Amino acid sequence: MRPLLHLISLGCTKNLVDSEVMLGRLSACEISDEIAQADVIIINTCGFIHAAKQESIQTILEAANARKNGALLVVSGCLSERYAKELEQEIPEIDLIIGVRDYAKIDTLLEQKGFVLPRFYTTPSAPDRPKQVPLESKILSSSDKVFLADEKHKRVIANSRLHAYIKLAEGCNQHCSFCAIPSFKGKLQSRSIESILQEVENLSKEGFVDFSFIAQDSSSYLRDQGQSEGLTQLIKALDAQNLAKNARIHYLYPTTTSPKLIEAMIDSPIVQNYFDMPIQHIANSMLKRMRRNHTSAQVLELLNLMKSAPNAFLRSTFIVGHPGESEREFEELREFLAQGVFDRVNLFAFSSEEGTLAHTMSGTIPTKVINARLAILQKLLVKQAKERAKALQGTKMQAFIESKSAVSEYFYSARDRRWGLEIDGEILINEIALDSSPVDSSALASGLYEVQITQTKDTMLLGSVVRSLGL
Repeated sequence: MRPLLHLISLGCTKNLVDSEVMLGRLSACEISDEIAQADVIIINTCGFIHAAKQESIQTILEAANARKNGALLVVSGCLSERYAKELEQEIPEIDLIIGVRDYAKIDTLLEQKGFVLPRFYTTPSAPDRPKQVPLESKILSSSDKVFLADEKHKRVIANSRLHAYIKLAEGCNQHCSFCAIPSFKGKLQSRSIESILQEVENLSKEGFVDFSFIAQDSSSYLRDQGQSEGLTQLIKALDAQNLAKNARIHYLYPTTTSPKLIEAMIDSPIVQNYFDMPIQHIANSMLKRMRRNHTSAQVLELLNLMKSAPNAFLRSTFIVGHPGESEREFEELREFLAQGVFDRVNLFAFSSEEGTLAHTMSGTIPTKVINARLAILQKLLVKQAKERAKALQGTKMQAFIESKSAVSEYFYSARDRRWGLEIDGEILINEIALDSSPVDSSALASGLYEVQITQTKDTMLLGSVVRSLGL
């Protein structure tokens, strides 16, 4: 009988890729949805901001309470990289702490802790695995370099049959005042274009057609190798390869996003005009305090280029309550967001992180003030979202469909082909008519379809499948 594995992946999509690598390394195990039945529990944590750290710690404690006797509890990811000693001391229930360096060695590390994997047996009755002595230390790391998944690492992608994330790089060379990532992920390390193209080819053979390219700072891709337009080169190489059917790029940085890169995205038949550029603030004084190394004028110039793209989709992120943010600076941000430049916006309350410049800054903003400012912006953004949804009624778009919606078993979940998976929303499909003939909705295959928006309610979109566009 195969051992049961329960894996929880928290935080960002970059974490998810690392979780998929661990699932690949542990494919001899059977996945269990029930934590209480699992023989090994892995929690791939996030430690980016305070709220994420709280969620990670709560998840660890809940897993420790829910696990059965003898089950191994493994903690990996950013939280365990930043706070390994603290976790070992404060949560003794944890059996293994591995950080962000050894995802591809998770099977070997479990073996060192005495966990028996089926792959070490020639027959069920004749083990050939050498006896292992459990390690005394719970904190293990066999590498001095942050792990970067590439085409050589088998992944188990469980959340989609059509979409896959591909990492361009790890680490970051920026010095933003509020961000602790460089302190534990290190400097930028990029994969080669050839490596990425090979992974696209491998995943395409498995049936994946839609790709999201990710990194801490995607527009700096290959700058660690002396190439200022590495992402532009990659886009052109993807176009020449012509295997991916659809793609988008996440996390552009203003100072490394050039007009040439934007033009390459616009010209690409594969990469969508999906511009995901976390700006964080718009007031020049705040940008300087945040160590963003660009001005609002530079940002506006880039945004104007992006908005000029056909069928453009703009996404950004902003931080509210960074130390020293005045009422005047906040009002400048509010006025900027009121213009409705973006299709999607994420707002974050400032989180003071150890090891960052902002952690030592004066001018701390009271939590009550931060929450009030967030509420003002959120109200503004919800109103805009309702207006955008209403404007879509009656329009047609190309959308991916591959499963029923979590909202109800009576709806299929559709996603505009520009949108990022699970972050930009969904279209609820309640009418299906292919070639003008009704079909059994249970027979709707995964794929790309033309969808018409037939109804909107607040920010909710409902639609009908008009025709299949194949893949």
